[in-house]
Amino acid sequence: MKTLIANLTTGLLCSALVLGVAASDADAAELTVITAGDQNMVDYVNDYLGPLFEQQNPGTTVRVVGTGPGDAGSQKILERFEAQSKAGSETWDTDVAVVHEKFVGPMVKEGYLAKYRDDISTGKLVTRSNADMALGTNVHGYVMPMFNSQTAFAYNPALVPNPPKSYAELVEWAKAHPKQFGYNGIKGGASGVSFVMGWVYAFGGGDAEKLMNGPFDEAETKTWDKAFESLRAFTENATLTPGNAGTLDMLSRGEIAIGPVWVDMFYSWKADGRLPPELKLVLPAPGMPGQPMHYVIPAKAPNGELARKFVELATSPKVQAEGIVKRFNWYPGIDAKYVKPELDEATWNKLFTDISPEDLAKYGKPFPIAPYNNAILEAYERQAAQ
Repeated sequence: MKTLIANLTTGLLCSALVLGVAASDADAAELTVITAGDQNMVDYVNDYLGPLFEQQNPGTTVRVVGTGPGDAGSQKILERFEAQSKAGSETWDTDVAVVHEKFVGPMVKEGYLAKYRDDISTGKLVTRSNADMALGTNVHGYVMPMFNSQTAFAYNPALVPNPPKSYAELVEWAKAHPKQFGYNGIKGGASGVSFVMGWVYAFGGGDAEKLMNGPFDEAETKTWDKAFESLRAFTENATLTPGNAGTLDMLSRGEIAIGPVWVDMFYSWKADGRLPPELKLVLPAPGMPGQPMHYVIPAKAPNGELARKFVELATSPKVQAEGIVKRFNWYPGIDAKYVKPELDEATWNKLFTDISPEDLAKYGKPFPIAPYNNAILEAYERQAAQ
């Protein structure tokens, strides 16, 4: 009898151990994050966001793969999803992806993405329209902005004590201050491209909302002639810079007094001592384009629930404050008012004193949809390039 009891006890213990190991294996998961962008995007997940998620979800490992900078990086992710969809794979190899705005629309149209925003608590903290429309495609529910990048005018208050607060005011200011406005045309960086798009929003003579949201109408492009004639005259009186960095460099040396820049790049240069601390920003009416990077979850992610938890953490006010604002000088993906309580006064003032959250909401615009974007660039080369 004792032998039987001992054998039963041993068997139960072994079963318990086996079940325990099985349960442990079931709880453990590898979350795969694929991101377009520079190496700093990979480092952000490896060094900060991944370890934080692993700490909050014991047994989970976060693996991040970078696909490279610019549109090419997001194109690789689109092609990855396309290949797995065509192959009929039941489960794909990606849980979360970070992609540029222009690639989200095609992904939604092809059915590659899960609709998840309403499933996570931070979904209601997003207020900017670029989380609903991506260059003319309705993407509501499919994306959460990781961050928002924005262009604005940087200026030297010693040379520009009353900066122009609109494109119309800039035109008048530039007439009185020849060669003191500088931009890079449409070569060498998107700050100049953004300036040109904003010029068309301001002076194009058509419906700027249609340029941003579509649909494309060839007739709309015929209204731009006066805008590009005036831009050509304006550019003759401006200074052409070598690119994004070139505009900042010429501002730092006092060779120009004002010009369009990327806000995050502006603050990073100031932090590094490459710009005089007194330089400031203004976001002019009727607005200038910026663009977000978006978190998306594939329709057949192997760990869908875990992916939602990851994006929820990544877009929480605390992580947006520490990871996005403090580390990168990016504008948060969620509404800034939810991030403010998590920031010290100095950090908040640095990012939001010159350009308030209200200014950002009012004058931060998306780029035009692709057909209009291409048409504007072609018209610039044809009618306004120097």
